[in-house]
Amino acid sequence: MTKIEEELLKKLSIADLERANAYAKDLGRGLQIVRSFPQGVTIFGSARLPQDSKYCKMAYELGRMLAENGHAVITGGGPGIMEAASHGAYEIGGRTIGLNITLAHEQFPNPYLTDCLTFEYFFARKVSLAMAAKVFVFFPGGFGTMDEISEILCLMQEAKMPKMPMFLIGENFWKGFDKMIGKMIALKLISPKDTDIFRITDDLQLVVDAANKIGHPKVSHNFYDGFREASAIAREEQLKTD
Repeated sequence: MTKIEEELLKKLSIADLERANAYAKDLGRGLQIVRSFPQGVTIFGSARLPQDSKYCKMAYELGRMLAENGHAVITGGGPGIMEAASHGAYEIGGRTIGLNITLAHEQFPNPYLTDCLTFEYFFARKVSLAMAAKVFVFFPGGFGTMDEISEILCLMQEAKMPKMPMFLIGENFWKGFDKMIGKMIALKLISPKDTDIFRITDDLQLVVDAANKIGHPKVSHNFYDGFREASAIAREEQLKTD
């Protein structure tokens, strides 16, 4: 431990230390379950959509297709899109992992999970949902889904995480998002190449094809293992030239 770190610890209150330990415990439990299965396809989407909605039917079909091809289906573990995708995979014997969270409303584990873990903190859950994935899929959703898609887009854009295939399912729903992206490009807030990170489509087979192309990593391997952020690589290169 460095001298600066020692000084920082002295300034922390008991409440700060207890909070930090709770964060670490929640994240540690999440990473432990992630390490218990090969990386699969993480599916995000609203908990509020009924199972007979168009998008839930698509999520159910995607879950089934992924399981037929041997891919684990990872969701937030709740109702709506999460339940539909889990149901489709579960019905044919696929592995369905639910990374649930304690909320005041809406969120409860759906009955189609082979593995389930409930988190206290959103950030620990999001890290686990990301590290569990070799492919990301976003169905229509609310603030929670937009939070997740924005964070993953930003991390991939800034090379803070490996660039994995990312699909936004529901062409009609995501039209507004695509239009906003266009405005960002026009104002030079992002680069045109940033749109290469994701693909808007209604073609579920594209998701399955992307997962099949990556294949089935071993449980002992994770795409984050050995990954170095672009900023760290740049610093190393700078030190070599200094």
